[in-house]
Amino acid sequence: MAGFYKELLAAGFGGQGVMMLGQLVAFSGIEDGRNVTWIPSYGPEMRGGTANCSCVVSDEPVGSPMVTSGDVVVVMNQPSLTKFESAVKPGGLLIYNSDLVNYEKPRTDIRVLPVPANSIATELGSDKVANIVILGTLVEASGMVSLDSAMKIIREKLGKKKPKFLPMNLEAFARGRALVKK
Repeated sequence: MAGFYKELLAAGFGGQGVMMLGQLVAFSGIEDGRNVTWIPSYGPEMRGGTANCSCVVSDEPVGSPMVTSGDVVVVMNQPSLTKFESAVKPGGLLIYNSDLVNYEKPRTDIRVLPVPANSIATELGSDKVANIVILGTLVEASGMVSLDSAMKIIREKLGKKKPKFLPMNLEAFARGRALVKK
């Protein structure tokens, strides 16, 4: 029987926190004791340009860090949906920022979760936590990393860097998780 192996593709425009989202998944996977790869990819414009990353979390050594089709695909803007919708494996999970993405004809062979990430982030006081709302949804819906590890990594990586924003980040994470539980 094959062990645990999950691939993530996350995409959006520069400044949406796509890279941080991928890094938090990767660090959580490491915390879970798994083998992990994380690879960023930036468009030429950086902030405001296209950005995506891939992450693999596995019980076994990762043979190739390149992800062409993901068990989980996160799209934060419309061009990312256009580019990466077909990259979701059949039976996989597509999480999209429903505030910035219009997805009129969803695939029927995948699980689709619309998340009003920007609206929730704005309610909480900063559009910069939209990625953490999405992270909460990803952790709750995908089983890619454990809840305990994700919470620990948020506290370590985000709390130590900017402690005054930790409560907002934790609430954003909780709000993203709650969307899946409904």
